[in-house]
Amino acid sequence: MNLIATPLNIRRLSQAGLVTLAMWGLAACGQVAQSEPTEPPLAGATIGGDVALVDETGKDVSFYDYNGQYRMVYFGYAYCPDICPFDVQRMAKGYEDFKAEEPELANRVTPMFITVDPARDTPEVVAEFTAAFSSDMIGFTGSEEQISAAAKAFGSFYAKGDEMENGGYLMDHSRAAFLMGPEGEPIALLPVEESAAGVTQELKKWVK
Repeated sequence: MNLIATPLNIRRLSQAGLVTLAMWGLAACGQVAQSEPTEPPLAGATIGGDVALVDETGKDVSFYDYNGQYRMVYFGYAYCPDICPFDVQRMAKGYEDFKAEEPELANRVTPMFITVDPARDTPEVVAEFTAAFSSDMIGFTGSEEQISAAAKAFGSFYAKGDEMENGGYLMDHSRAAFLMGPEGEPIALLPVEESAAGVTQELKKWVK
């Protein structure tokens, strides 16, 4: 059937074309939104390694003792007055929400807190600190040399601040949480400085 090029028909054709373009655009946007990166953002990075630590029971352990498990790794210290508790809280909540949605996959994940203040953070102290956030989180300490080597392996910075009048002190340290794979390979950064939901999304994206 031939259409006469009247203003009404032209308007109808134009509207139909716009609807078609809009539908195509929505489909294209949907395809972009649903696409997931196939390679982890930290793939190939020289992060991690078989570092030696002391767990919260006082046992000497190796990072590779946890091979077979995905590992969420955060460096901080128990006496931190502000940043660490909030970051660790978001990390723990992100893990707990992931566990509620994917309990079997969550069993393959170990949240880890590694102190940068081994002088004060004994095994008992890190155990108490991690227990305040999650029964699944494990705290680690070690000698000054062990902690220095661990931080260096993960590219994490820390330094002791000036001593205060009461004898206490703060620790300056980098703010990052890492998701490591079953063989200890780096996968992605966890957005613990932003939200628990962001942590959950990263776990859902990479833990298989």
